[in-house]
Amino acid sequence: MSDAGGPYLFDVGVIALAHTETPVRDAALSYVRDAIAGDIDAVVPYPAVVGAHTVLTTYYGHSNANASRLLRNFMDAKRIHWYDGMHEAVVRDGFSRAGDANVDGWDGYYAQVATDEGVNTVLTIDDDFERFDAFATEVILSPDEFRTLNEFLGP
Repeated sequence: MSDAGGPYLFDVGVIALAHTETPVRDAALSYVRDAIAGDIDAVVPYPAVVGAHTVLTTYYGHSNANASRLLRNFMDAKRIHWYDGMHEAVVRDGFSRAGDANVDGWDGYYAQVATDEGVNTVLTIDDDFERFDAFATEVILSPDEFRTLNEFLGP
């Protein structure tokens, strides 16, 4: 995989999916492995890791202990740019983006982080980020893979 679309911002869904045992896991895991190895320029906001913990325990059935272990291990990656800004201006600007694009507050926050950090591509499992012009959006799951994931997760 080349870094032609990087730097990449990793959304919550990509981080969580990479740490599962779903049939479509490899779509996310390949990006996470490349980020850990330093083969792509990755930006990961710490709040996305906390959100991934919630997704792993709420939707993917991981125990709190297992999700915590997996994500602590992920956080050991030294070649990832870990974004720790939760400053008032970033949050306020994120809310402005969320309101303008009609997306949730977290997506607005991540869009603001992507802009502030000079991200070229946001990696995600949904298409909400396509509402922003400041960066490209790469939805890592095809429609068929997304259906497979939804079937795996059940009703």
